[in-house]
Amino acid sequence: SKLMMPILVFLSVVIVIYSVTRPGALEGVKYFLIPNIKNFSWMTVVAAMGQMFYSLSIAMGILVTFGSYMKKDVSIEGSTQNVEIFDTAIAMMAGLMIIPAVFAFSGGNPDTLQAGPALMFVLVLCAALTSSIALTESAVSTFQDELKWGRKKATVFVGIIMVVLGSLSSLGYGPLACVKIIGMQFLDFFDFLTNSVMMPIAAIATCLLISRVVGTKKIEEEVLQEGGTFRRKRIFNFMIQYLCPIFAAIILFSSVANAFGWISM
Repeated sequence: SKLMMPILVFLSVVIVIYSVTRPGALEGVKYFLIPNIKNFSWMTVVAAMGQMFYSLSIAMGILVTFGSYMKKDVSIEGSTQNVEIFDTAIAMMAGLMIIPAVFAFSGGNPDTLQAGPALMFVLVLCAALTSSIALTESAVSTFQDELKWGRKKATVFVGIIMVVLGSLSSLGYGPLACVKIIGMQFLDFFDFLTNSVMMPIAAIATCLLISRVVGTKKIEEEVLQEGGTFRRKRIFNFMIQYLCPIFAAIILFSSVANAFGWISM
C-alpha cells in the first residue's frame, strides 16, 4: 500500500536514532563510515558487487516483471534515478541501524559483524516481507505466462516452496545449526547461492539477451517513448555489452572459487 513506505522509513529513522545513541555505539558509527584500507581486499569488491545485485533487485526477474506493468507515460530514466537515490539512502540507514547496535551490545567486538545474513534476518523483517512479495510476483507471473496456470494455483505453489526454503533458513541458526552445506549454515548457503551464483549467471544471460538478441536499439526506443529522455544511452550501451557481463563473470568465478577454497581472498 501507499502507507507502507512512509511507515518503513519512519520506523527506520526511529531505530537509527535508538541505535546510534546506545552507549558505545559511536565506535560502530566510526567503523561503518570511516574506510579501513587494511581490511580491503578483492573479495571486498566481489562481496559489494554481489550485494548490489540483491539490493537493486537486479537479475531476479523483479525489474522485468514490474517493468512490464509500467504505464507508457512513466519515465524509465526518472524511475531509475529514484531507485538509485532511495536505495543508497536506505542502505546507509540499514548500516546505521545494525552496526552501531552490534558494537553497543557486543562490547565493541567487530568480529560479531561477520554474521551478516543472521543480523539482517533479525533487523529487517519488514523490508524482507516487501521484497518477498516482489519476488513472489516475479515467480507467479512466470508460471502464469509460461505454464498458463491460474494465479491462485501459481501463488500457492510458489508459497509452499518459499515456506519450505524459508523454514530451513530460519532454523539454520537454531535447531539445524549443526547441518552445514560446504561449510555454511542454510541461510548463509542460500545467500551465497542466490547472490554469488544464480544472480551473476542471470545477469550475464540478461546482458547477452539485450545486447545480442533484442538489441540496444529496441531498448532506446522503449526508453524514449512518450517523450522520455535517455541521457545515459552511451554509458548504458557500453555497460550492457561489455562491462556488466565481464564483471558478473568475475563475481561468479571469484565467489565460487573462494567458497570451495580454490582461491583465498
